[in-house]
Amino acid sequence: MTESPLAERLLRRDRALLLGLLALLFALAGFYTLFGVGMRMSALEMTAMSGMRDMPGPVAPGAWSAGYALLVFLMWWVMMVAMMLPSVAPTVLLHAALLRHAGRSGQVAALSGAFLGGYLAIWAGFSAMATAAQWALEAAGLVSATMMTLIDTLPGALLLIAAGLFQFTPLKAACLEHCRSPARFLADRRRPGRRGALVMGLEHGAYCLGCCWFLMALLFVGGIMNLYWIVGLAAFVALEKLLPRGPDLARLAGAGLVAWGLWILGAALF
Repeated sequence: MTESPLAERLLRRDRALLLGLLALLFALAGFYTLFGVGMRMSALEMTAMSGMRDMPGPVAPGAWSAGYALLVFLMWWVMMVAMMLPSVAPTVLLHAALLRHAGRSGQVAALSGAFLGGYLAIWAGFSAMATAAQWALEAAGLVSATMMTLIDTLPGALLLIAAGLFQFTPLKAACLEHCRSPARFLADRRRPGRRGALVMGLEHGAYCLGCCWFLMALLFVGGIMNLYWIVGLAAFVALEKLLPRGPDLARLAGAGLVAWGLWILGAALF
């Protein structure tokens, strides 16, 4: 049975609305990240001083108030939203298309929202752990309180090597395969209702986190609010998920990260 012209127009409008909302969320997250709302310096300022690894600040390293810790968590989470939305958007749109195909067009907004909410909740959990790690590293004198980057090049080199080696692990390959096969994931993990969509989003987010968490940790090397690293990592994550040769790209990047880390390690030790 073919759809009427009116139904086709409504479906096109529905798709355009969902895509527009995703674009708006990405723009708001990007704006928040760009200007570092509530932080001591904006991402623009930190990127401009990206050659510096540390500078004196008005507050002792690790001396965080509860309010500042919340701001750091929001910085991480909003930044993850901005970085991960481009790569998850095709899955969200495919999920919505499958709902329409199943005759559930009236539930697209609610179920797609629940799916995306579950996905972003996983990255909220990662952001909480990243915030705790940042505080601990800052208190230990390893991460600059002002520039938000590893002060010494040696830990940075070791992190680069570890992240590069992770690109070759079975865990990375398995999680990347799930992220690269949204149709199969949505078919295998299909659950009814809003709760089911939320659980699907949580599961997809968990696979995505398993695929990308070590890459996100590299922000400590280049600077947590360094726009070059933010944009570069976001672009790479999207490419390894969406390109036909994504797994090969992942391993090539892994080899490059290991070589880069060894070069820095050699320069630091010798």
